Order: sequence, then structure tokens, then C-alpha cells
Amino acid sequence: MRALVLSLLALLTVAPAFAETVLRVGDQRGNARALMEAAGVLDGLPYRLEWSEFPAAAPLLEALNAGAIDAGGVGDAPFTFAAAAGVPVKAFLAFRNRQDGLAILVRPDSPIRRVQDLKDKRIATNRGSIGHQIVLAALEEAGLPADSVRFHFLPPADAKLALAAGAVDAWSTWEPYTSAAELAGLVRVVRDGNGITPGLSFAVASDSALKTKRALLADYASRLARARAWALKDPAPYAAVWSALIGLPEAVPLRWFGRAQYRTVAIDAAVIADEQRIIDLYVRAGLIPQARAPRAETILDPSFSEALAAVR
Repeated sequence: MRALVLSLLALLTVAPAFAETVLRVGDQRGNARALMEAAGVLDGLPYRLEWSEFPAAAPLLEALNAGAIDAGGVGDAPFTFAAAAGVPVKAFLAFRNRQDGLAILVRPDSPIRRVQDLKDKRIATNRGSIGHQIVLAALEEAGLPADSVRFHFLPPADAKLALAAGAVDAWSTWEPYTSAAELAGLVRVVRDGNGITPGLSFAVASDSALKTKRALLADYASRLARARAWALKDPAPYAAVWSALIGLPEAVPLRWFGRAQYRTVAIDAAVIADEQRIIDLYVRAGLIPQARAPRAETILDPSFSEALAAVR
């Protein structure tokens, strides 16, 4: 902790020396960059942020593994699989949110009313995604084995079409797809993620960046946390920016942000315990071999909590 504080003080006192230093950050459209620019927290940046945009977490993590970026934002599911695959990555900042928008969806006229009704049914989702995670967690909660449903691994756009056409019985997805489909009257929620999934996402960095760019990562973490706090107080301004950027009606991000209540949290014992539960869930489901399963404490870096002190 002392080393981190000294690094932050050094960054503040000799900021001109960092003018040519670059932090390469991977992002997905409408996420960290849009949020931080809307919140105005990038003013006076004493180093250069070099943004790279990715369509999903998996290619972002591939770029981090290849050394093309230093850091980025990802959900708990892709982060866990990347760590299990040996990607040299650790989370240095965590975010929690309510899980209303992570949900198993069916058509409004579907006879499926509860998770038990999903037995032997076809469910569309992305393999290894948080959509996959909630199905596994919901089945466990209902006392059903992971192989009691038939997974159809499809990206969200294809899964939505498959549900509408009756090619699958349910669709397990996340935001903004859930809010958009609900507002359009296309779906009904069978089970959301509240109570069975932890609602975690992370800012992650390569092992190399954690060693050589700690002061920059600490500053970035503090600014991102301030932006999250700004959006939490009133989601409307960020929803307007997000809507204009993505091209969906403002009602979609307003519903999403309003109920998700994203908040920044330090990586503490509770976060470590929740990440371990995710790892254990995937091991039980056979998605991560026991021999490759990491321990949560080895892939989470709690030493950046001081960077959040000014935000609290």
C-alpha cells in the first residue's frame, strides 16, 4: 500500500514527466471511454490514454494477452475463463450491480414459468458468458444438473431471432439486450441474476502493466470510479450519451442504468469470495478443469483500494 501511495504522489508532483507516458486501454463501445468523457473526469490527464475498441470481452482479453493493450474492462465470466486459460491478467478494480438485466427470457406466451420448466428445453446464449453463468446458477438453485437443458451457443442477435422464431425455448442474456427486449414487449423474465450471481465486473490489467505502470493504473482507477459515482447519482446524462453513440432509444439505457445501480468497490474479501464462487461454479459444470482452475486471490489485486479513497 505504501508503494502505491508513493507512486500516486510521484505522479501528481512530477506530472509533466509523464506527458509522453501512454496507458493503452481496451474498451467496448459505450463503456468506459464514453462514461469518462461524459463525466468530464479525463480533464488534466498527466499521461496519454490510448483507446482501442473491441466488440466483446474475449477479443479484448486476447489483445491484452498479446501485449497490444495494458488494461481494459470485462465481466466476471470472460475474466475467469481468461485467467483459467493462463492469460497473464489480474483485476485491480471491481464494480457491483444489481442483476435485473441478466436474465433468462422466454416469449410472453411461453408455458415456461419457472426454472424447473426449463428441463429438456433449448436455451440460447454465448458459451462461457454471464448468460451461460446465470443458467448454470439457476439450475443449481432449482436442484437440476447442468446437462438438464440443451444449450444452443449463439451471439445475442442470433439468439434473439431464434427465440422469436421458436427455434429455441429460452434466451439467457444481459444488458442492453434485456431492457430492449422487455421494452418492446418481446419477452418475459423467468429468472434474473439477483441472489444467484454476484453482479461483478472488473477493470483488469496485464501482469506487465501492473509492474511497470502502477501509478497510471491507479490514476485511471480513481478517474473511472469518479465517473461511475457521477452516473450513479443521475443516470440520465450518461444514458443520453450512450443512446446517441449506440443508436438505441434513451429508454433502454435509462432502464438499464437505473436498475443496475453500478457502483465501484475495492477488491476486498467479499469480492474475492464471490469470484471464487464463480470459479467453483464453472468447475462443477465442467467448463473449467479442476487442474486449471485458479484461486481467486491469485487473480485479484487488492492493492489499488487507496486510489478509491477520494471517491468515497
